[in-house]
Amino acid sequence: MRTTARTTTATAVALAATALLAGCTAGAPGAGGGPAKGDKGVLTVGMPNGPQTDNSNPFLGTSAGASLGYRHMIYEPLVMVNGVRPAEEGKPWLASEWKWADNYRKLTLTVQDGPTWSDGKEFSAKDVEFTFRLLKENEALNTNAIPYDGISREGDTVELTFSESQFVNQSKILTTFVVPEHVWSKVKNPETWPNKKPVGTGPYTLKSFTPQTITLTARDTYWQDKPKVEELRYTSYNDNNAQTTALANGTCEWSFVFTPDYEKIYVAKDPEHHKLWFPSGLGVHGLWFNTAKKPFDDPALRRAINHVVDREAIHVRAQATLYPEIESVTGIPLPAGEPFIAPEYKGEKLKVDVEAAKKELKEAGYTLNGGVLKDPSGKPVTMTLTDPAGWSDYLTGLSIIKDNVKKIGIEAKVKTQTVDAWTTAMNEGDFDASLHWTNSGATPYDMYQHVMDGELYQPVGKASPGGNFGRFRDEAATKALKEYANAGDEGTRTEALNELQRIMVEEVPLIATAAAPIGAEYSTRNWVGWPSESDPYAPPQPTQPNSLDVVLHLRPAS
Repeated sequence: MRTTARTTTATAVALAATALLAGCTAGAPGAGGGPAKGDKGVLTVGMPNGPQTDNSNPFLGTSAGASLGYRHMIYEPLVMVNGVRPAEEGKPWLASEWKWADNYRKLTLTVQDGPTWSDGKEFSAKDVEFTFRLLKENEALNTNAIPYDGISREGDTVELTFSESQFVNQSKILTTFVVPEHVWSKVKNPETWPNKKPVGTGPYTLKSFTPQTITLTARDTYWQDKPKVEELRYTSYNDNNAQTTALANGTCEWSFVFTPDYEKIYVAKDPEHHKLWFPSGLGVHGLWFNTAKKPFDDPALRRAINHVVDREAIHVRAQATLYPEIESVTGIPLPAGEPFIAPEYKGEKLKVDVEAAKKELKEAGYTLNGGVLKDPSGKPVTMTLTDPAGWSDYLTGLSIIKDNVKKIGIEAKVKTQTVDAWTTAMNEGDFDASLHWTNSGATPYDMYQHVMDGELYQPVGKASPGGNFGRFRDEAATKALKEYANAGDEGTRTEALNELQRIMVEEVPLIATAAAPIGAEYSTRNWVGWPSESDPYAPPQPTQPNSLDVVLHLRPAS
């Protein structure tokens, strides 16, 4: 599994399985002094992300706090935005009020009176002002590439101005983690600081850290109602199999992990208490191409590969039908995205068409002889497909794609990495192609921006954690994204979004393979109050910003 960072966000997802009862040694509770099942006041949380490095920097997507999600329990946002219902008004959090002006070029925040930092120091608007200055001055921390301009404070009010409209970035700005000035002002390099003793305004503090298990404990001085969950124990399992086993036997109560045959493997083990809810937004999982590397810089090759990818096989075999299948040629998930589909693509569905792929390649100067595809220079086309070891759904998906591209003469191999190594490789452009998720939002803009935004472009070797991992460069895409973001009317936004769909179809910077859920498995044996389809107050995923809201809603089952 993985985090999907909101962006992060966001959001993250899964992989097909082998011997389900394997993995109960390394990475599993009981093998390394993990928590006992059903400890009073304790909620056990897990993710299948392997051994963690002691890093609780909330701004770094590679930190343990991001990987497991516990950063949301220590650091709080200004506003709590519901990822399942992003168009809804957010809930006041560290900001009691917020107001946008000048076509979303100015934001005025009124900061709450009452929160304190976990080290006992007073929280104030100075901390909010400092946090935004920190992001403005440290590019690697500003992963959403927000164009901060003026930052000022008067009393309990902080005013931010931006060089362009932030209509599309509202929630990203409002959900910014706030950090204490008295701690972070002394840090020489905040972009790499591991922050091993985090100080936040949230209801929990870090009690202990090991590469396998991180424990947080509730603090009595939290400014809102103290949570009923007294202790959170996060375990990082070695792979999906170990994580699924822990869910099935009740050792882990909350996770986001792909579970093949989940009815039999998970739900049936305790039908009364084992629940799952997988709502999806307007983001996808897909095969990202590194368009800065030959021959993947050629849209004709990318279109041909798009023609042969068998999404139904990925839906059934790799994702166990758990995630919605992608149908639209635009990559926009349906039915949620139906209102946004451009007129020319209404009803246009993705399908496997090997002959269309071969025609595409022939017209672009490729040759197919003896089952080997050669590019226009005569060089055989090969590709390495990478994803983290243990992410079984992604790895099964890569295996399917490997077989698919063989039909047009491409020799592919699947390579696995650690989560950290893979994340670094994606950020720095050190890959051929990889399954990865996209951002999600209230419209398809966030998905397209994550994939195509030239403003996020970095050359190979320089990190691009905010997106555009594929180093895609298209002036028309960047222009359309800007027009959408800065538009003063819906007509202009519609035209820009239609252009982005055309580019997605014709240039194929990414092959969408599935809609991206922001779901979770959870147990109601010890805790109730979880979000659900009937009470969608938050996405249930433990690595999402709303996970704090989820924990604060929980109460003992009896």
